Amino acid sequence: MYYTGFADEAGDSIEVQIQATQELGWSNIESRSVDGANLTDIPDEKFDQVCEKLEAASVRINCLGSAIANWSRDPRSDEDFQYCVEALQRAIPRMQRLGATMIRGMSFALVQDEEPDGPELEEIIFDKVRHLVQMCEETGILYLHENCMNYGGLSHEHTLRLLDQIRSPSFRLVFDTGNPVFTDRRLGPKPHGKQSPWEFYTHVREWIHYVHIKDGRYIRESDGIFPEVEYTFPGEGDGDVARIVADLLASGYDGGFSIEPHLDVVYHEGAGQSADEVRYRNYVAYGRRFMGLVESCMAKRPQAG
Repeated sequence: MYYTGFADEAGDSIEVQIQATQELGWSNIESRSVDGANLTDIPDEKFDQVCEKLEAASVRINCLGSAIANWSRDPRSDEDFQYCVEALQRAIPRMQRLGATMIRGMSFALVQDEEPDGPELEEIIFDKVRHLVQMCEETGILYLHENCMNYGGLSHEHTLRLLDQIRSPSFRLVFDTGNPVFTDRRLGPKPHGKQSPWEFYTHVREWIHYVHIKDGRYIRESDGIFPEVEYTFPGEGDGDVARIVADLLASGYDGGFSIEPHLDVVYHEGAGQSADEVRYRNYVAYGRRFMGLVESCMAKRPQAG
């Protein structure tokens, strides 16, 4: 078992991301962006510099947090699909250079004017995700599907349909503990309530290869794609974080726990800390609290003999 995280939440630059990782005593980063751009989109010269700084610090990228097939990409759009293919084509050689074997992907946006699990739309989604997974399979990379605002995130049943349709050793799950808190459980008749993280987790547990640690409380719907959420430290929200982590550890889970705090940057100028400093301290504090939660879970495990 190892720790990692979306270190761009600590700071934009790779230097700050490395610093936060080392302060926590970790050696892994799940890379989403550097200076505001995804690792697949920065120029070659800048990518070379990122690689050199990581190597000098003995810090590695364990997973690429891509935007491939995410909640902004319409499954019906050939243009959006081509974007995903090209992004993956750019990502693969960079991942190979970094020694990263996992990429976070999704299963396209929820289509507002169609039933998300209508047979025709489902087949389009299955075919396109299958193509992306095959690209990964050919290069030894794992496509880890995240339960987010996408087709597979509609419910555990939708994720299980994806797994049934895309039968590849390169297709596994990254389970996000916080996303079910604000995501509709799209099963049965309307109105749909929010998902239970524990219910979702227990149904997909055997396919989980990696875990995102996020926690919070649902507040209300918003005008955007994502509802209003109050994000919290791990174990303080409705994400069943401690229960899920304890169950994973008891079952012998030996993968990564990747923190994704999403904490608001709230600061007072009179306190002498800038927003960037608060952002950095939030990330480090979140990581430390999560390590404490893991230690607590491990201490409560029954002792052999």
